Amino acid sequence: MLTISQAVEKVVRVKPFIVESLTEGLINISSLARHIAPTVEQMTGKETKSGAIIMALNRLVPHLLEAEGQFNKDMLSMLGDIIVRSNLTDFTFRNSPTLTDCNTRLLEELKNGNSTFYTMVRGVFESTLVVGSDFVHIVEEQFKGEDCTYRTDDLSAITLKLPASNVQAVGFYYQIMKFIAWEGINVKEVISTTNEFSIVVAENDVDRAFALLKNLKNLTKLG
Repeated sequence: MLTISQAVEKVVRVKPFIVESLTEGLINISSLARHIAPTVEQMTGKETKSGAIIMALNRLVPHLLEAEGQFNKDMLSMLGDIIVRSNLTDFTFRNSPTLTDCNTRLLEELKNGNSTFYTMVRGVFESTLVVGSDFVHIVEEQFKGEDCTYRTDDLSAITLKLPASNVQAVGFYYQIMKFIAWEGINVKEVISTTNEFSIVVAENDVDRAFALLKNLKNLTKLG
């Protein structure tokens, strides 16, 4: 069986929002102790008093702060070049037997545009296409007859170049999106490849989002 301290740490670490609240001092530890007491008792196999859980939580917080600080430093050091592409349009089409053919014809039209922003993501029931607004007329022509369920213009994409090691960093994307959410920036789409991570936002949010990500990079140099 686990000790009380071990059980408390296991319970807390699987709940990222609790970890953040603890490290920021935004959570009532006594209330948290009462809330997790049944789980701790189940894991330790014995009745546990709230005071013992509170003590374990108080001892855990400094370790969480240290781990969070190191994680953020490591995460920020992974951020590479930041690339901004403006004047984009987002389409969502209902999947159909002919949608792939439409996409193939679109790619044929775009193949000579090396700087063209294009991404197509196929889901179970629908597919999302993000492309430079200069090519909207081509999309409308090639996807004519397809069921377009959503379209948004005046978008921008911010792309972060990442090292291959980012795939081993648990919570890497969560940390980036957390900072974006705290700024109240609405993310329209998220596009990810192995070594690139892009967020699509409204044109009027791109300056704030870019400044935020740039400041995150600068924090690494200051550390």
